[in-house]
Amino acid sequence: MNITPTVFRRFKKPWLIRAFLPAFWAWGHLLAAQAATLPEQLIDVTQQFLEAAVDEHLQRGGIEGRSLVEVNRLDPRLRLVACDSPLIARLESPAQPIGRVTVRVQCEGSRPWTVFVPGQVRLFREVVVANRPLQRLVVLSAADLSLAERDVGQLSQGYLTQLDQALGNKLTRAVIVDQVLAPSFLQQAEAVRRGDQVMISASTGGISVRMPGEALMDGAPGQQIRVKNLGSGRVVRARVTGPGQVEVNM
Repeated sequence: MNITPTVFRRFKKPWLIRAFLPAFWAWGHLLAAQAATLPEQLIDVTQQFLEAAVDEHLQRGGIEGRSLVEVNRLDPRLRLVACDSPLIARLESPAQPIGRVTVRVQCEGSRPWTVFVPGQVRLFREVVVANRPLQRLVVLSAADLSLAERDVGQLSQGYLTQLDQALGNKLTRAVIVDQVLAPSFLQQAEAVRRGDQVMISASTGGISVRMPGEALMDGAPGQQIRVKNLGSGRVVRARVTGPGQVEVNM
């Protein structure tokens, strides 16, 4: 606080100092601006990093789609000391560069600093959607479904990319027209219904036998159900292998 009065006492004409002060002040601000890292530079670094990260993610996963990268605006008053080494960008969150993302931009030079830059990565892919309103327990057919482009970063429940992943399955909940089908919306449809006539297969030691039976329960492929052997009247547990087909262990 004592420096300024001392400097002024060295000059016989302090008005000269006052006259040049505005120029010195403006020159100082110019130097500060030239020696600063501006928000626009941070946005450019983040944009380039995210575009490269998304391309790598798609190539590594063999994913087909188109992406759109948007970096949020930063406070235009932000000023950081110019970095004397290349800026380093890393993905802070989430684990994959999809959806709402945060990028850590760092200067590791002689005067280090770190800034967290938010952004949004939209990844558009063809996903399975409902062609019409569908009720719970409906078994899906080709007429019920189609593919449509959606931003998968917004699909927190997941999605399907092929019609075959849904066809023949049963809905666990009702859906509306154009709604994306998540994996949790589906379960295997029953291949055998209670009262159906089925063929019971059994094999042991290279010997296979087949006998007629009646299903006493509904069952999807892979499920165990109770089946009545029509020849012996015996009730056994059998695994559903397909429509009208069950298998017992000997």
